[in-house]
Amino acid sequence: MAQAEQGKVLGAVEATCLRLHEKASAAEHVAPSVEKLRLTRTNPDDVIVELHAAAINPSDVKAAIGMMPYAIFPRTPGRDYAGIVIDGPANLVGRAVFGSSGDLGIRRDGTHATHLVVEKDALVIKPDNISIYEAAGIGVPFVTAIEGFRRAGMPKPGETVLVMGVNGKVGQAAAQIAAWQGARVIGAVRKAEAYAGHACSAVEIVDKSKGDVATQVREMTGGKGADIVYNTVGDPYFQDAHKALAILGRQILIAAIDKIVQFNIFEFYRGRHTYVGIDSLALNSVATGAVLRELAPGFASGHLKPFPIEERAIYALKDAAAAYVAVMGSARDRVIFDPKR
Repeated sequence: MAQAEQGKVLGAVEATCLRLHEKASAAEHVAPSVEKLRLTRTNPDDVIVELHAAAINPSDVKAAIGMMPYAIFPRTPGRDYAGIVIDGPANLVGRAVFGSSGDLGIRRDGTHATHLVVEKDALVIKPDNISIYEAAGIGVPFVTAIEGFRRAGMPKPGETVLVMGVNGKVGQAAAQIAAWQGARVIGAVRKAEAYAGHACSAVEIVDKSKGDVATQVREMTGGKGADIVYNTVGDPYFQDAHKALAILGRQILIAAIDKIVQFNIFEFYRGRHTYVGIDSLALNSVATGAVLRELAPGFASGHLKPFPIEERAIYALKDAAAAYVAVMGSARDRVIFDPKR
């Protein structure tokens, strides 16, 4: 039956979409047009989601300025979303859902639109205790954070997790997940500031401006160091992370500014360390949905909390250029589109 239906139009909708027709030279020159497109559902395992919110990630803008050579043009950008299923399997129609993807908005049309066609297995049912705006902001930061832990080994009670760049969005997500799992969490910051996010237990802070991070961490841990270092910044913290690792410690890396670093092989193998690289763009919609479903119980229970969405950080599709500049300007806010504005 499914094979017979494949290719037949099972549902359709006229969507308003942002469209990128060519690579921009810089973030301030990204100027997507707003266009009407007819979206069709031809696969019985797909759904049509009416989008109520879609987050804007730095990767969305980077793809628009040619920093991801596999990004296609023209396309509708956007990786994260939340909305209501309006067409698809009966058990899903009318459900509030959210999701994310490594290919949406980059290799195929994405979420900066009023509607989205996506696989049903990509969807995560929205917990009742979070808003549709908040659900749209979960995606990339939390997927990146938990995928790092999944690959390196989930934090355990009694372990110490050091998060470099703890006040960034991935840093906050990593701190939340580590605390949820019962680990001790230490966050590294560049200058004196408190932890800005939620966590179900205390997040201790080390201030890089007050001295060597690794020395501070070892003093805090009785000389042992951190079992896991989640390095959300990359090379500026690489040596600090390396020196802060406990025996059998794991460093998770997700970013780089300068791609080349000095690496002490002797200390690496004597410490029996593990380095894990994470690229959330490698996860398609279905794989990302599976990762997010592991997090859903944490949000439902309140152990995890989505990022707050401030009114000043909600944009209409017609204001996309300003929204993209805000994201690349290192806004602390989680920036989203409301396609209905």
